[in-house]
Amino acid sequence: MITRKIMLLGEMAVGKTSIANRLKFDRFHVEYKSTLGVEIYHYDVEPSPAPVPFKFLIWDTDGNVGDAIFRERQMRGAQGAIVIGDLTRRETLEHQMAIAEKFAANFPGRYVATVLNKSDLADEFPSEKNYLPAGLRDGLFPTFTTSAKTGDNVRTTFHAAAATIVRREQ
Repeated sequence: MITRKIMLLGEMAVGKTSIANRLKFDRFHVEYKSTLGVEIYHYDVEPSPAPVPFKFLIWDTDGNVGDAIFRERQMRGAQGAIVIGDLTRRETLEHQMAIAEKFAANFPGRYVATVLNKSDLADEFPSEKNYLPAGLRDGLFPTFTTSAKTGDNVRTTFHAAAATIVRREQ
């Protein structure tokens, strides 16, 4: 079995825990409960992108993402990061790009993707591309649009991460 650690990063209330819960348990909780420190989830990627089973250890971090997080012990051994932003709050998208760029700089060669979460609230954000920060518009990192509430693209996001990590390790 291949087991790889992946970090969920982003500001508070962007949906990191909701995405992890949708992925692992296929459920969504309406009431918001802030993560303190880190929560760890296990997820078996099926079908496996490798000739053997593939499992993610998903580290769902709290929203306190400053530069110090890249020096913390919890980041050691991470093969990648999925950096989440809230489509209804532009400032989280701008901060999302900064986090993704810092992860890439601190962990060169590791997988980094950005997730634009809360697509189910499409009426609450402009549809024009200019709404997104330049790095998201320009495709600096693989970017997925998800809804933790409906489950749209959540599994796809993690399957793409697993496939890329396996391909890079071969």
